[in-house]
Amino acid sequence: MGSLFPLTLIFLSLTSSAKSEPQRFRSAQSLDLFIRDYSFQSYRNYFKTGTFHTVNLPSNLSGITVNAARFRCGSLSRYGAQAMQIHLPIGVTVYPCVERVMLVVQNLGFNWSYLYDGNDNDYDLSGYQLVSPVLGLLAYQADNATNSSKSLQVSILARGKTPAISVDFRNATILNNATGLIPLCATFGHDGKVTLSSQLGPNLCAAFGDGHFGLVVESPVVPERTLGKVSRWKLVVGTSVGAALGAFLLCLLLIALFVKVKKKARIEEMERRAYEEEALQVTMVGHVRAHTAAVTRTVPVIEHHYRPSPS
Repeated sequence: MGSLFPLTLIFLSLTSSAKSEPQRFRSAQSLDLFIRDYSFQSYRNYFKTGTFHTVNLPSNLSGITVNAARFRCGSLSRYGAQAMQIHLPIGVTVYPCVERVMLVVQNLGFNWSYLYDGNDNDYDLSGYQLVSPVLGLLAYQADNATNSSKSLQVSILARGKTPAISVDFRNATILNNATGLIPLCATFGHDGKVTLSSQLGPNLCAAFGDGHFGLVVESPVVPERTLGKVSRWKLVVGTSVGAALGAFLLCLLLIALFVKVKKKARIEEMERRAYEEEALQVTMVGHVRAHTAAVTRTVPVIEHHYRPSPS
């Protein structure tokens, strides 16, 4: 029993540390599904139809604010709705909708808006950067509000004579715009497309359906990944040219050394032959080259004063 107690403490500490770690999501869709489940779970208790309430999310999703409410499809079209910074005008339609719909309004804050502004996400925002938190408007069938697995996502439409859905960023924190450009409204659709449009007013955007929305400006610098590709390309080309030039110069040096050694050997051979020909007299007999040794013996000297010995 005593040995089991430390193991139990270790297991509890690992479990608590795992729960305290912030949860990460690979895509914006997975985060939407997670928020949807919590929004439906909040309706296990009774909430009045047509009234938005705050959805309590886990602590590891800090920075996200979610409001949710159930509506009858006809009532939503007749009266519209207002939740946080998103206003649905009179005349919006829900398609398809049998009876009730659950509206989920999100404010992802800057902590979780990276799912729409990063390099590894479902949306291509190259050349632009977010300067506002991402706001979301999603709708689900709510005929069985206690079972989120059976709820299908539906569409909200505001077209034709219906005024557009307004998305208000005037009370949101906007990042400093170093370029001084007027931000554009970005709509992140469910199909992965990003639509850019002009503002209705300062930090006020128009939308014609559900989705996620934000303010973007053109990036002041070229993205780092583009600079990295260009730098790597220049490095490869420069290295190849330098290696080729070095090999060419090395070949020239080897050729020069070879010629110098050959020339020196030739000169030494000529000097050796000249020395041998000087030591031997060369006589040409026809076409034959004959060598004769030089005279080296002493020439006899005749004595002119001869005196006979006395007898």
